[in-house]
Amino acid sequence: MDASLEKIADPTLAEMGKNLKEAMRMLENSQRRIEEENGKKPVSEDIPGPLQGSGQDMVSILQLVQNLMHGDEDEEPQSTRIQNIGEQGHMALLGHSLGAYISTLDKEKLRKLTTRILSDTTLWLRRIFRYENGCAYFHEEEREGLAKICRLAIHSRYEDFVVDGFDVLHNKKPVIYLSAAARPGLGQYLCNQLGLPLPCLCRVPCNTMFGSQHQMDIAFLEKLIKDDIERGRLPLLLVASAGTAAVGHTDKIGRLKELCEQYDIWLHVEGVNLATLALGYVSSSVLAATKCDSMTLTPGPWLGLPAVPAVTLYKHDDPALTLVAGLTSNKPADKLRALPLWLSLQYLGLDGIVERIKHACQLSQRLQESLKKVDHIKILVEDELSSPVVVFRFFQELPGSDPAFKAVPVSSVAPAAVGRERHACDALNHWLGEQLKQLVPMCGLTVMDLEGDGTCVRFSPLMTAAVLGTREEDVDQLITCIQSKLPVLTCTLQLREEFRQEVEGTAGLLYVDDPNWPGIGVVRYEHANDDNSSLKSDPEGEEIHTGLLKKLNELESDLIFKMGPEYKSMKSCIYIGLASDDVDISELVETIAVTAREIEENSRLLENMTEVVRKGIQEAQVQLQKANEERLLEEGVLRQIPVVGSVLNWFSPVQASQKGRSFNLTAGSLESTEHTYVYKVQGTGVTPPPTPSGTRSKQRLPGQKPFKRSLRGSDAVSETSSVSHIEDLEKVEQLSSGLEHSNPETHCPEQAPSVPAPMARQAEALQNKAQHPEDDRPQMGTRVQRFKI
Repeated sequence: MDASLEKIADPTLAEMGKNLKEAMRMLENSQRRIEEENGKKPVSEDIPGPLQGSGQDMVSILQLVQNLMHGDEDEEPQSTRIQNIGEQGHMALLGHSLGAYISTLDKEKLRKLTTRILSDTTLWLRRIFRYENGCAYFHEEEREGLAKICRLAIHSRYEDFVVDGFDVLHNKKPVIYLSAAARPGLGQYLCNQLGLPLPCLCRVPCNTMFGSQHQMDIAFLEKLIKDDIERGRLPLLLVASAGTAAVGHTDKIGRLKELCEQYDIWLHVEGVNLATLALGYVSSSVLAATKCDSMTLTPGPWLGLPAVPAVTLYKHDDPALTLVAGLTSNKPADKLRALPLWLSLQYLGLDGIVERIKHACQLSQRLQESLKKVDHIKILVEDELSSPVVVFRFFQELPGSDPAFKAVPVSSVAPAAVGRERHACDALNHWLGEQLKQLVPMCGLTVMDLEGDGTCVRFSPLMTAAVLGTREEDVDQLITCIQSKLPVLTCTLQLREEFRQEVEGTAGLLYVDDPNWPGIGVVRYEHANDDNSSLKSDPEGEEIHTGLLKKLNELESDLIFKMGPEYKSMKSCIYIGLASDDVDISELVETIAVTAREIEENSRLLENMTEVVRKGIQEAQVQLQKANEERLLEEGVLRQIPVVGSVLNWFSPVQASQKGRSFNLTAGSLESTEHTYVYKVQGTGVTPPPTPSGTRSKQRLPGQKPFKRSLRGSDAVSETSSVSHIEDLEKVEQLSSGLEHSNPETHCPEQAPSVPAPMARQAEALQNKAQHPEDDRPQMGTRVQRFKI
């Protein structure tokens, strides 16, 4: 490229291209170096400082820009997608620099150049996207073109609008029709730009009985138009979709065009599916968009071009009205908006443009065909052959659920019948989408909520493939990741209902219905002082749940336990994550309940013991004070005088016993120390009872983790234990019968012969083993607790 730059006669253009290439190289090398350093965050000097008087060189300024661009990547590494800027992207960026340079030319040269750029770009776009005899308006904001079209429609239908203004609209209010599946906020934006009240918007519902649930209901639209005409309103404009913002469905544009011609309504079409007009084969529904009055294209994301404008193609014969509406301009700066796109289209060429759009459509078809072979994945597509958008979600029919839920929209089914299963699937689909976004970032997936279908994952390669550089290998990796996550999702969904029933049947536990948690469930332990009517935080409950979380994590199971505030309140709960294998829910719930109860009892025992010790100390002080007073009365006043008392004690010593007090922690009472001083032996007191443990004793195989159901291995162990138990009983019976036969008069103790000691000990051991078989098994889960005061 350096050699080609040397051939340029204009030194300014050559220097501009060289500087742009050098700047992009520096920024890309810096970004690559940051990724290789793995976490070494560059120093971002984002604190404003004084402007240096001597100025800075280009390298220093670009270094500052690079630090500001990538300085916070360590904080949110998952939220930023670095666009794949190639040579075509450099051409688009060069267009902005050239626009500033071209604006310095004299007026005549500037007029000729801008006219040529605008006419060339308009001609190319019309031929690529099959829109004949139209004009083009280039705009930075994607919705700006539709706002200008609405102004053109108002000027066309209201002849006196230029003179009388909005007084004309008061007598006959205009109506703009939008689909219920249109982009959120589009109607509000149009009203703000046009100065119209919100009643001028009419939202057309989508189909409910026949056709796609994301297509405009044409019969209902016609009824709305007739009603507006009868009430003295003017149907002005209809916005149709060739690829809705959510799932990429296309309205029946041919039928809508006939309806608009019948009632003299302007038809505007927008959507991602308009990109397929550049391909050799186009579906009839999308091809009908070429007959509409106007259409908005977004070639930037379709072709992977940064900072290129959107384009609105329209058909109108009155240049004066288009000038008043703002669709045309005499300012050279407005015409230069097309310069980045003019450069990029020439660089790509027609074959390159078609190839990029075709590649994106092939990626979507590859994903659709692969997802059809995957169980528990539902695809939401209108036309599998033409839709470049793939929307899918995880689903599973649980035993006892109505299979009609799959085919009937949620809005037509009783909420009580859908409720729990719908929320569970939505939470799991949200988790699946976030996992796939992290594992396969090159696919550019999006997680979204649909009113009729719930939470879904969208793959729209026309909007992301050219930008991110998505390949077929990325789609294959996406399929592999989906298949690897399905066992976890199916197992978790099956265990959620069992967990809820088990928790509701366990005393002391409260099931928390959190629709946003993608796991087995959420549970809260209700301690003795728990106030269920309060939504405030509970310090005692938080302390119990903190200890419970620590105990559960120490078990080293495959489950993930977290603690957080309860859904719709501030009370602490235990969140149990997804299950990758079959989990023994009864053991899990029992362990949670018993462990939480033990933590509560231990805390209360410590509190009670502290109170008892405090009262005991106070009582001991009172008793010792009384003992001192009694000793003073017994010894007399003279013995308390220092010199006299010593002489008196020497002549007549007092034999007073040492009386002290000891506190028995086990009995919680004061005891005299007289026994200790007399017998020189300290009493042992009462042996404390063992701490009860409610955990279920369960036999596990070597290497088996907690909360795992025992399959064949555990059955074999139980069968072996039963067989050995029966054999022990048979040995005892044989040994007893042998002893009886050897001495038929064993009922007389005096005449009973002596039995050999080894045989007697064997018989006694076998009999004890037969009567208590559980003592021979290892005891699991027993907890020993000690308290030190």
